[in-house]
Amino acid sequence: MRNTAFEDRGTGAPLLLVHGHPFNRTLWQPQTEHFAAAGHRVIVPDLRGYGDTPPAGDHTTLDVFARDLAALLDRLGVERCTVGGLSMGAQIALEFYRLFPDRVAALVLAAGSARADTEPARRLRRTTADRLLREGMTAYADETLPKMVCRDTLQTRPDVNRHVLAMMDTTDPAGAAAALRGRAERPDYLPLLPRITVPTLIVVGRHDAYTPVAEAELMHRHLPDSRLAVIEAAGHLPNLEQESAFNAALGDFLAATTLARSGGSPG
Repeated sequence: MRNTAFEDRGTGAPLLLVHGHPFNRTLWQPQTEHFAAAGHRVIVPDLRGYGDTPPAGDHTTLDVFARDLAALLDRLGVERCTVGGLSMGAQIALEFYRLFPDRVAALVLAAGSARADTEPARRLRRTTADRLLREGMTAYADETLPKMVCRDTLQTRPDVNRHVLAMMDTTDPAGAAAALRGRAERPDYLPLLPRITVPTLIVVGRHDAYTPVAEAELMHRHLPDSRLAVIEAAGHLPNLEQESAFNAALGDFLAATTLARSGGSPG
């Protein structure tokens, strides 16, 4: 997609971070600032239909998002990078690897599930898409916030709650609906996992209501070169709810993968 909105901060090894539904690139604000300052080139796009990138069509499958990202990397002259995503963004990262494995130096899968939707889940995504087109995002955002973040966050982090609500409430219903319909048709990525040859970080909040720790453990068992980080006192958005712990886990992973690629060893 030619008119993908994005932020490109810092210099160094490129790190592409893909937001989930129904958010935008500001989901990654704590990571954008931290890792750009730490010597990475951080690229954070708005997926089509989210943030400042307009929707295109009424049905957006994960491969469309992945090809949009590849086109953006082409524009920026990035041949290979670490690809990370959260929730739907993690599934897009897996799809990106499936399509463009040579362009992925490492993977970061946060709050994700590799399994395809069940039939009831597919129906719910489609009915939710219809609802968003009828009603808009506000009621949906209010209902969804307590599932997006954990109880501690709801009670003690008004800044995070406001940020999450603002992202959801300002999302274009047409873009969100198109993604929900496409996501309902996503494949089962479990067979792909054993074939992934790059280092992978799996991150999950201890109290994630959408993709619980068991889903992260399942991916960890199937991915041959993976590490698992469980973030305490966090729900589905550990990068916002516990940004310091998330950044530490990601920073350690990036340092280890950089060291491995250089052929060095610690100590």
